[in-house]
Amino acid sequence: MKTRTTVPHLRRLKQRGDRIVMLTCYDYATALLIDGAGVDVVLVGDSVGTTVLGHETTIPVTMDDMVRHTRAVRRGLTRPLLVADLPFLSYQVGPEDALRNAGRLVQEGGAEAVKLEGGLAVVPAVERIVAAGIPVMGHLGLTPQSVHAFGGYRVQGRDEASLERLLADAAALAEAGVFALVLELVHAETARQVTAAAPVPTIGIGSGPHCDGQVQVVHDILGLFPGQAFRHAARYAEVGELIQGCVTRYAADVRSGRFPAAPHSVGMDEAAAEAQPPGSAK
Repeated sequence: MKTRTTVPHLRRLKQRGDRIVMLTCYDYATALLIDGAGVDVVLVGDSVGTTVLGHETTIPVTMDDMVRHTRAVRRGLTRPLLVADLPFLSYQVGPEDALRNAGRLVQEGGAEAVKLEGGLAVVPAVERIVAAGIPVMGHLGLTPQSVHAFGGYRVQGRDEASLERLLADAAALAEAGVFALVLELVHAETARQVTAAAPVPTIGIGSGPHCDGQVQVVHDILGLFPGQAFRHAARYAEVGELIQGCVTRYAADVRSGRFPAAPHSVGMDEAAAEAQPPGSAK
């Protein structure tokens, strides 16, 4: 049996130059499948809002949503490190709120670490949570909770000024105690420079090949939403089309009377056997 992934283990992976594999998850059944696939880190992201709950952005996601989905994923994992997102307004109000909500994700949800978005502005929250013994993952670049401020989902770090800002934010977060940094939609060359400078692992999403690891939304790599594709996500299957096809066939079988047949109906085999005359062919 493989050992559990820990925060110190992730640091060692960066030091050795080994890539970190991270994937989102939001439910128990998917967690069971991911657990057996060798992923290092599982993130219960506030992307649950757009992938599972049907919101247009992550902003409506609540702490209760995050606790519920984290708890479900926890039940299905044995090996990966479980990280849970702190949702919008759960940490921006002040360090004490941040600690209280981080504690809920750990105590009620079973998370082993939390993630929050932002740079210098969230350093006090990071310091307070880390001081309480809860590992924190940072998140820089495109931060979805600030999508309205960005004016959409735009690539970050395209110029010298934004590079300097990202470097300063990464250094401040590392000093505050984060154990890793997600870099989302950061220009590949900028991500390379941030990764080279950061003392902690960087995990990219849409930020090129130079990060210490990669994270993807599980729905995206599985193709669960037919026709919805993103440039930063590789589609390894078209599971959405497969599911839709299965349901279509099921509906047709029910309407035609092909389902349920004898193997799917308790007692039908026995009744058929009793109806046969003595000595008849089996």
